[in-house]
Amino acid sequence: MGADVAKLLTALVRDVPDYPSPGILFKDITPVLADPGAFAAVVDALVDKHHAGAGDPADSGGNVGNIDKVVGIEARGFILAAPVAYHLGAGFVPMRKKGKLPYATFQSSYDLEYGSATIEVHRDAFQPGERVLVVDDVLATGGTAAAAIDLIEQCGAQLAGLSFLLELTALSGRQKLPGADIHTLLRV
Repeated sequence: MGADVAKLLTALVRDVPDYPSPGILFKDITPVLADPGAFAAVVDALVDKHHAGAGDPADSGGNVGNIDKVVGIEARGFILAAPVAYHLGAGFVPMRKKGKLPYATFQSSYDLEYGSATIEVHRDAFQPGERVLVVDDVLATGGTAAAAIDLIEQCGAQLAGLSFLLELTALSGRQKLPGADIHTLLRV
């Protein structure tokens, strides 16, 4: 399945120059999301790495992998992480931009390739010791992923792994994530 998903992504992800600021080449995944076959293939590929080989959670009545919660990072990460959580029989936890969550939060700030940002998670999003999978669209500089790991650790949970649709290898994001189990569907 890996080579087929990589081919789909290569064909469907479009480059948008100078977005969100001059000099940035944005990787637009909306054509992948709009294609039902490609979207299903991407979700299945993200799930396969963490699936324990059991059936669909709807059939088994519970967690089918070794993942307790799946994090989606605002906003495209939500789109990918929610169906992954469903298929793994895990809970879904949103990590949002500062000021967007209604309850008490932990926060972590980081640098982007075009600025800086802060993400937050509810303080009760994870129980101590829970195994957490982070799912997002792109691994670029690694700042967002490192901030997500920081938030998971602030809650006392454990990082189980990180899964991405795309990895922008020229930005060396993996270097900010030493020791993390990183899974990407396409490295460009």
